[in-house]
Amino acid sequence: MILHHHARTTFRRPTLSNRDLFTEAVAGVLQRPARSALTSLGTILGVGAFIAVLGLTGTATAQIDSRFSTLTATEVTVQDTGGHDSSLVPLGFPSDSDARIQRLHGVTAAGVFWKVRLRADQTARATLSDTNNAGDSRTQLTAASPGALRAARPHFSQGRAFDSYHSTSKQNVAVLGSAAAARLGITTLQNQPAIFIGTTPFTVIGVFDDIERKPELLMSILIPHTTAERVFGPPSDERATMLISTQLGAAAQIAAEAPLALRPDHPEYFKPLPPADPRTLRGGVGSDLGTLFLLLAAICLVIGAVGIANTTLVAVMERTAEIGLRRALGARGSHITIQFLAESASLGLLGGVIGASLGTVTVVTVSAVKQWTPVIAPLTLAAAPALGLATGLLAGLYPAWRASRVPPAEALRR
Repeated sequence: MILHHHARTTFRRPTLSNRDLFTEAVAGVLQRPARSALTSLGTILGVGAFIAVLGLTGTATAQIDSRFSTLTATEVTVQDTGGHDSSLVPLGFPSDSDARIQRLHGVTAAGVFWKVRLRADQTARATLSDTNNAGDSRTQLTAASPGALRAARPHFSQGRAFDSYHSTSKQNVAVLGSAAAARLGITTLQNQPAIFIGTTPFTVIGVFDDIERKPELLMSILIPHTTAERVFGPPSDERATMLISTQLGAAAQIAAEAPLALRPDHPEYFKPLPPADPRTLRGGVGSDLGTLFLLLAAICLVIGAVGIANTTLVAVMERTAEIGLRRALGARGSHITIQFLAESASLGLLGGVIGASLGTVTVVTVSAVKQWTPVIAPLTLAAAPALGLATGLLAGLYPAWRASRVPPAEALRR
């Protein structure tokens, strides 16, 4: 009996170690450093924009919170609802309204104001304007007490505000917002300009170029409320409003006490408007800014992904012979796929790290220029490299698949 022994040959399936994969990915990236740098540029811009916009949104939201705390949260307005006495004569704010509200604990400034209704022939014109100019009817005339002007907190570029002396003696003086001054052709107060409302002259004693509350006053001519009552009469169609500036945290209390302080017998004649909740306002503004900026960052990332995909696809076409040689030496299609995915992921990760650094520098620089406190969430910084890596992987999927489908024999003929 003859036994035949058959030799069994065992073939090991080719493998690709993590070390080899890392080495090949780095070699592929460094083979053409200029192209790799330009390819990563899109991801750098996308991730940088992602970090910058989220950081600036957070920083701006913090500033919005601060601004609401110092301005909106310290502002109360009181409206005259138009109450009448027994003889049906309309009642307005008492003549000593400013003093009554000023005595309340927590009030920093308070005063009444209203828009003065002018006749068609009572347009505003300046003595420096062209004599043929019939006047500017678009400029609003506003009557305000000295307390209302202080509560609005204007910044005067020239001159000064009128005070209690001008109000008590009913002086014909006026202060102008910068827009109103520009319309009337007043650029300087050195020659003591005057304006005419109809035939009544007013000496301009101040021009303000910024105002923290009631920005619409930049387009107005403001005169003392006592002067307005003497020349044009009390408020009629549009009732007067009181503007109150309070200390931080006192607005709700002042809103509740103001009607009683003005008219203890009929507080219902006045309607106080306390400030809105700053957290709600801040959240709404922050949400709107965040959505807009994230959309811009997403567009940048898409552009970066397209750049990586195009460059990786070009690299596949240029390295067709190399792919064929690897396949002929035993590399499987999955090895080729993983190799090109590793290269595109490396480009994305590199772009993510550099982009996160540039975005952080941008946030810090803008905050330093604006004198803000930079706010960047640690989770955002941690997610930036991962975002770049994911962008590179997604961008390399199709080129890697194309590389794995290259026939070895055809590739070696090239």
